[in-house]
Amino acid sequence: MPLPSPAGPSGAYDFDTPVDRHGTWCTQWDYVEDRFGVPGLLPFTISDMDFETAPEVLSALRGRLDHGVLGYSRWRQSDFLSAVVDWYGTRHRTTVDPDAIVYGPSVVYQIGRLLHLWSRPGDGVVVHTPMYDAFPKSVAAHERRLLACPLGDWETLEQLLARPDTAILLLCSPHNPTGHVWTRAELDRMAELCARYDVAVISDEIHSDLAHPPHVHRPWALHGAPGARWAVVTSASKSFNIPALTGSYGIFGDPASRDAYLRHLKEADGLSSPAVLSLVGHIAAYREGGGWLDALGSYLRGNLSYVAERLGAAFPELDREPPQAGYLAWIDVRPLGVDDDALQRELVGTQKVAVMPGAAYGAPGFLRLNVGCPRVKVERGTDAVIAALRALA
Repeated sequence: MPLPSPAGPSGAYDFDTPVDRHGTWCTQWDYVEDRFGVPGLLPFTISDMDFETAPEVLSALRGRLDHGVLGYSRWRQSDFLSAVVDWYGTRHRTTVDPDAIVYGPSVVYQIGRLLHLWSRPGDGVVVHTPMYDAFPKSVAAHERRLLACPLGDWETLEQLLARPDTAILLLCSPHNPTGHVWTRAELDRMAELCARYDVAVISDEIHSDLAHPPHVHRPWALHGAPGARWAVVTSASKSFNIPALTGSYGIFGDPASRDAYLRHLKEADGLSSPAVLSLVGHIAAYREGGGWLDALGSYLRGNLSYVAERLGAAFPELDREPPQAGYLAWIDVRPLGVDDDALQRELVGTQKVAVMPGAAYGAPGFLRLNVGCPRVKVERGTDAVIAALRALA
C-alpha cells in the first residue's frame, strides 16, 4: 500500500505533479544514454530533483529578468552576505562572520582551489568511502593522492591523518552517498585529530539543509578553530534544486587562506563577477524559501520511507533504515548475493530504468536511487528494483 504523500496539489506546494523535463538539455533525462548506453530509460541518477524550485525563488528570478539588463555584478554586497549569515543563524544556529564568506562558481571548483592552496602534488587527501564520485576525480586531476578511509573506521582515519604526507581531510557532511549525518561527537573527534596532525579540512556541506529529523546537521564552522586552515564549501543548489544557475560559496576559518583564494579567483581565473541569477536565487531561497524547504523535506522523508518499507517487505534481510539526510536512497543489496553487472543488465535491459550502481562510489553491492521526484516515479523505480532483484536472487 503506497504511503500518503505529505504534500500535493491540495497543499501549499505541489510535489506530486510530474514536470516533463525532456527537451530541456537535462542531464538526467535527455542524456541518460551517455552513462547507460541505452536511450529512453526512466532515470534515478544524477543528484538533482524533478521538482520546480520554490515559487519564491522563481518570482525573484522573473523580477530580475524583467529588469532587462544582465551586466557585471558583485557578490561582495550586503544582500547576499546577510542572507547567508541569517540562514546559518536561524537554520543551523551558527554565527558566521560575513568577512569569512567567499563566492565560487561551484562547490567542486572551490574544492579544487583549496586542494591547490593547501597541498602540493603528491600529498595525501583523506576521503571517507564510499565517496562522492567527483572527489577522486578532483584529487587525481590536481595530482594529489587519494587516501581512502572506510566510513566509521576511526583507527584507519587516525593512521591516515598521522601520515607525514597527508595534507587535507576532504569531508562530505552530510555524507554522500550514504546520507549519514555526522554527530557532534564525531565532528569533535575529527577536529581534534586534524588539529593534532596539522591537517587542513575542506567540508563539502551542500546537502546540509536536507538533514532529516531527529538528525541535525552541524556545520564544520562550529568545530574548526578560529584562524585554522578549514573551509566550508556549499550552495543552495541541492536543497532548492537550482544547480543550473551555478554558484556556490565558502566560509573560511583562516583569513590569509581566504585572501589567497580570492586573489586566485579574481586574477588567475577571472571569476570575480558572479552569475547574477545565482545571487538572486540564493538570496530569495534564504530569505523566503524556508517554508518550501520544510515541505520538501517532509515529502522526501515520505519517499525514502516508502522505498525502505517496500524493499523491507519484499526482502526482509535488507536494511529498512532510510538515510539520515538528502534524497538518495542508499540500498545495500549484498545480503541477496546478486552480481552487480547482472543487476545493472536487468535494471537497464528488462526494467528500462537507470539506477546508479554502488561501484560508481567505490561500494560494489549497493544501489543509489534518487527519490527527489514525484511519488508516482518513486513507485515505478521501487517496483523496478524489486523486480530486478527477484529475477536474480
